[in-house]
Amino acid sequence: MSILVNQNIRLLVQGITGNEGLFHTQQMLYYHTNIVAGVSPGKGGDWVLDGKVPVFDTVKNAVEVTDANASVIFVPAKAAADAIFEAADANMKLIVCITEGVPILDMMRVKEYLSTKNTRLIGPNCPGVLSPGECKVGIIPGNISIPGNIGIVSRSGTLTYEVLLSLYKAKKGVSTCVGIGGDPVKGMGFTDVLELFEADAKTDAVILIGEIGGNDEEAAAEYISRKMTKPVAAFIAGLSAPPGKRMGHAGAIIEGKTGSAEGKIEALRNAGVQIAEFPEKLAEMV
Repeated sequence: MSILVNQNIRLLVQGITGNEGLFHTQQMLYYHTNIVAGVSPGKGGDWVLDGKVPVFDTVKNAVEVTDANASVIFVPAKAAADAIFEAADANMKLIVCITEGVPILDMMRVKEYLSTKNTRLIGPNCPGVLSPGECKVGIIPGNISIPGNIGIVSRSGTLTYEVLLSLYKAKKGVSTCVGIGGDPVKGMGFTDVLELFEADAKTDAVILIGEIGGNDEEAAAEYISRKMTKPVAAFIAGLSAPPGKRMGHAGAIIEGKTGSAEGKIEALRNAGVQIAEFPEKLAEMV
């Protein structure tokens, strides 16, 4: 079973006529994701990918014609917040924003607005969601995983792919893989996704991939200790980061012990989480 996305999704691609949007739309179609529409202002009435996907000027028009219920966003950073607002106003149940470099102030406005909506946001600056054998929304490679009972939630795109490949080589399957992104202000966090995995009858174990910066892993540890009945294994990137040095990742901000790899590992261990020394070791733990 999967969380967030499945075969019943009716996906809309915002920014479908751009290079990234067009390429990844094709990849999602190869995975048999049900893409019903694209949105690109000024291109309404066109069709892309040999007439497979109609293009609309606005999300509202696309929803009226196709009954789309989810959106994936491939627009430039300066337009990402408006794209999220537009999708939320069209009552999208799920919005996945792949765009990186979205200004923090824009995301603060987005978070405030979405608190009044019945919409889930994943991202920005994330690889998206993959339910192996069912649906792919975003840029996670679909050929390195098989269906199974292991849930994955991760802040790091690259480490997500590495862990998926390790599980694939070990012939262990995944229920859903959710890349939440590493930006300091984003949509769903670890705890939000862990709640869905805990409620999913077909997910028997969970892998959590974290990194330095922020306190999302500490919040996840608290949730795991109080509510989680399923085993969790984790890897936290950044143990070798030089103390006091600002790292390149947008979310890698450390203040004192808060946000450090050591602090996150300690919190998760205290919650009963198995900690992997290397990401490829996670496949042996679940």
